[in-house]
Amino acid sequence: MKKALALIACLLSAVCATAVSKPHVVALGKWTTIKWMPDDESKPLDLRIRALYVDGKTKEFTIGGAHEVTDRTFVIQRMFRLNDSSPGEAGNPRWRWQKGGWLLVDRTSGRVQQLNAPEFDPDRSDLSWFRDYAAYCGISDDGQKTFVMVIQLGRRRPLLKKLAAEGSVETCAAPAWRRNPVRVTFETKQDPKLTFAVSSRTVDPILVDPILEDEEERE
Repeated sequence: MKKALALIACLLSAVCATAVSKPHVVALGKWTTIKWMPDDESKPLDLRIRALYVDGKTKEFTIGGAHEVTDRTFVIQRMFRLNDSSPGEAGNPRWRWQKGGWLLVDRTSGRVQQLNAPEFDPDRSDLSWFRDYAAYCGISDDGQKTFVMVIQLGRRRPLLKKLAAEGSVETCAAPAWRRNPVRVTFETKQDPKLTFAVSSRTVDPILVDPILEDEEERE
């Protein structure tokens, strides 16, 4: 009897182990063009989006390219539909496409989670990735301050949050990354070559030698 129970337990353990280790299939679908309305209601723009599938089911919609962080994880910006119907409006809901934050996708576990990117504005922040670092210009909730930001996956707080402009929103191009040593450059109105050395613990401002910068660009 004991041997029979032990055999059943082993079989159940094997079945459970097989179920737990079942691989997930994560894929991005074909590009689809949609009409996207900016917040200022100026004019609809054509945007290309893709569905994110996990095990054949639509998990999210995405915009832009994916950045491979490791051999099992990647990040991509989210796109979603928001109910734009006014209170008391009859009929079917009015759906409006909206840009969202960034998603971290694990191919092995099939898990999709929202990234913590403080002050990130989906419409005005142009985020740039390098390894597991992301750099962008963030906008305060009241829209009166602009910050240069550097975050790292797995950290709750930004590695860098420095005030770049106050009193008005200042957008900046996608920051430029360089390696050896790792550094990132922001182009702001006040400083078009605002450069920081980046490590896993600190971000320090550095002075850029224009001659060395030109030599690196030619390499």
